Amino acid sequence: MCIGIPLRVDQVLVGTAVCSGRGQTQRLNMMMVGEQPPGTWVLAHNGRALRVLTAEEARSIDLALDALEQVMNGNPDQIEAGFADLVNRTPQLPPHLRKPQ
Repeated sequence: MCIGIPLRVDQVLVGTAVCSGRGQTQRLNMMMVGEQPPGTWVLAHNGRALRVLTAEEARSIDLALDALEQVMNGNPDQIEAGFADLVNRTPQLPPHLRKPQ
């Protein structure tokens, strides 16, 4: 399974940026998202910024990753806190997977 993590742009370089989050700092290739100003959140995977995130999206992903870490460490009671946006609702397919009306 591939997991992207939210990182915040700290320093802009030519074609890359130094980004930090979740206790780490990485130099990311920014070709897919273009140059982004410091403070911008991006979804990072394998040394690349895949897409720009809102601060709210970054926080939501961080909470989900924290909950997964808790479960992996034997604390399954924390799962709902990390996936509050999914609790007590019917799952929805993304628009591109829905049957045409």
